[in-house]
Amino acid sequence: MTITNPRGYLIGVLSAETGVKIETIRYYERVGLMPEPSRSPGGNRQYDHDQLKRLAFIRRSRDLGFRLDEIRALLGMVDAQDISCGDVHALTMQHLSAVREKIARLRQMERVLAEMAEHCARGDVPSCPIVDALFADR
Repeated sequence: MTITNPRGYLIGVLSAETGVKIETIRYYERVGLMPEPSRSPGGNRQYDHDQLKRLAFIRRSRDLGFRLDEIRALLGMVDAQDISCGDVHALTMQHLSAVREKIARLRQMERVLAEMAEHCARGDVPSCPIVDALFADR
């Protein structure tokens, strides 16, 4: 259940609704991903429903690993109302390519670590094949 006051969402409610920490919301405002909210007479931030949706968009994008500059590009298209599915697809495919490269590097790291662990006797000997492998020259 969303709780608002007549002027909009307070930052704590916005945080609870989206799962984004309050300090992160403030950071997104500082870097221009979130617009500056209106303020109550007491100085409290007051967010509207569009800002809630925007923050949820940012959160979902971050959960998928999009970098802030990629999110800024997507939001720029949305804000300018100059969005095309083709442009979004191209940006998404670039991101997907980067994710696949990371996965390949992680799989390689997994193989190397597993191989190092296989050579370990796990005993109390002063020499450790894992430490030796880490110190080895390439």
